Amino acid sequence: MAITRITLADLVFGEPLRWDLFSAPAAPSPVLQKGQLLAPGPQLDGWLADGLYADQPPPSVLHSLNQLNARLEQTLVDLRDQASADIALRAIAGELTATVRRDPDIALAALFLNQIAGPYGVRHCTETAIVVSLVAQAMGKSAPECLIVTAAALTMNVGMVRQADLFQTRDGALTSEERALVRRHPNVGVDLLRWAGVTDEEWLSYVLLHHENDDGSGYPEGRLGHEIAQNAKLIGLADRYCAFVSARNYRRSLLPPEALARLGAEHAMPLDPSVLDHFAQQIGAFPPGTLVRVQNGATGVVVSRPETDGSLRLCLLRGADGNTLAQPEHCLTSTDQFAIAEALHEDQARLRFTMKQVWGDMASL
Repeated sequence: MAITRITLADLVFGEPLRWDLFSAPAAPSPVLQKGQLLAPGPQLDGWLADGLYADQPPPSVLHSLNQLNARLEQTLVDLRDQASADIALRAIAGELTATVRRDPDIALAALFLNQIAGPYGVRHCTETAIVVSLVAQAMGKSAPECLIVTAAALTMNVGMVRQADLFQTRDGALTSEERALVRRHPNVGVDLLRWAGVTDEEWLSYVLLHHENDDGSGYPEGRLGHEIAQNAKLIGLADRYCAFVSARNYRRSLLPPEALARLGAEHAMPLDPSVLDHFAQQIGAFPPGTLVRVQNGATGVVVSRPETDGSLRLCLLRGADGNTLAQPEHCLTSTDQFAIAEALHEDQARLRFTMKQVWGDMASL
């Protein structure tokens, strides 16, 4: 089997290493042995920077995202009982950022195809962090800043993580007590994170301010625009977008073009133009994972973010005659007959496929 370079996203701290790791493809002996328990630190960072190699392939992007979400769930649920969660949360944030960098299209598609398993309250934080990480990297933020803003997105709702699933399945309006909890959760979250050993003031401020609006209508403190960090605004934007595209008991999810349009039309901030522009560029109206019907009547799924000419790669799975294609057909929207006519909900598309069929082994579970 070919030697593969390993990244931080391929490693799971606290669990036995799955392979021998070598400092070079032809190194005679490993620097880390299979079964060894990993811990973050400067030595490992140096090895990763210089190159670590394994003789087995790393887990897929989709598998990594699900493993990270499971670790996040365990960390957040047990946060009250921890005094040193900072290291674990930073490790998850760093690995998620590296995983998104490995294949942003698969990471985004997992959101829209509901491929990240677990309770909504935790999954929503992971999905928001995927979007935040992608946009922060595109904005040219430094690696340390990307790490902190991603960690803040992962922990933004820790103040109500146990109640989020109840709110998600609620058919009616929240009670006054529940509304008060929602408005308090940024403060509660900051207190919990401090208790659990998080001392980074920027991280804590992003958690505190991610529901604030430029006009002072946000919560918990009613801050004005110049008092709200750009990274807090980025988290707030991603939080709202991911909530739009998630289904509720009382409403369907918004289709991606509708969700993006609503952000631009209804968001209360107003937003820093650079944040909104990068968000629109990286996510777009038809992000990977969007189910679509094209002009000739065929249906399929968007595979990638826009090419340099603005066209999108599609994978058609059902022909214009309504029959399932024997083999998926890949095409570009720049061809007139394959131009996108509309985005579809799952029940409209009537497609049955796995992400691996469309994106290959990096999207296997």
